[in-house]
Amino acid sequence: MTALETMRAIIVSKPGPPSVLTMSHLTLPEPAAGEIRVRVHSFGLNRADLLQRLGRYPAPLGSPQDIPGLEHAGVVDALGPDVEGIAVGDRVMGIVGGGAYAEYLVTAAAHVVPVPEGISLEYAAAIPEVFITAHDALERLSVQSGEWVLVHAVGSGVGTAATQLIHARGASCIGTSRTESKLAQARELGMKAGVNTANGEFAGKVLQVTQRGVDAAVDLLGGAFFPQTLECMAHRGRILLVGLSAGTKAETDLGTVLRRRLTIEGTVLRSRSDLEKAEAVAAFRDAVLPDLASGRLVAVVDRVFGFHEVVAAHEYLESNRSFGKVVVQVG
Repeated sequence: MTALETMRAIIVSKPGPPSVLTMSHLTLPEPAAGEIRVRVHSFGLNRADLLQRLGRYPAPLGSPQDIPGLEHAGVVDALGPDVEGIAVGDRVMGIVGGGAYAEYLVTAAAHVVPVPEGISLEYAAAIPEVFITAHDALERLSVQSGEWVLVHAVGSGVGTAATQLIHARGASCIGTSRTESKLAQARELGMKAGVNTANGEFAGKVLQVTQRGVDAAVDLLGGAFFPQTLECMAHRGRILLVGLSAGTKAETDLGTVLRRRLTIEGTVLRSRSDLEKAEAVAAFRDAVLPDLASGRLVAVVDRVFGFHEVVAAHEYLESNRSFGKVVVQVG
């Protein structure tokens, strides 16, 4: 194969620590009908990447199994048949089931949106996964003006996006974090109240602040935190379980669910069908992208690493020191 037929990609050589991420040369992918090829400029890191590296979160069928990466920003390099409204040379950003840790990727044309003028590709890489997830979460929770919304891990990428979107809806965000500095930074994004969970307890504090409990919760933690999340809920509250960084199991009092008539829903963006992903992307494009273009909403970028620094980027994300997004620049 010639240099023009290959690309560099970061692969998971075997399940394990960050050091298992290695640079490899792979065949350049070709777009099929309805697909485009993107020359990747930058990609954002997500907790799912860490789990995939550990062998705990395989990529969905049809996505690269050994190349992580759920979001990207770059320039359209080639078009497959039946692609309309996109041209070679367009700057785009979007979501994929995997494969963003590479110089090129192939994706459904319906899973990308234009990068607004004035937004760099480096900055754009921090947008798609977290803002699409956060917007989709608030839509599913039907968050209304005047409501209280609990956001766990408020300093995460999804947390920082959700905080701003909640504030934009006229609702009040109460966020949790184990770090006071992250709570302070989240207040600058519109968070109304913050709760430090360093000692593991937060339900009492949430109830004290809200007086009646929260109307909705974006739960990025699950695990042992979930029983307390239930205790935080107001009558007929809604919980959307988005992540399980605190574990997959919890012992809960189901009586709380019955007495308060709670609604609990689980969601994951990565494993949805192509059509469902396209719908989520389109909803984000229409409702959120204009505010990102105008600066009313912002992507929070903590640090940018080079392509050869992916191991260090994973180590940094795992350290939990970051606030917002960690981005890797490919070229």
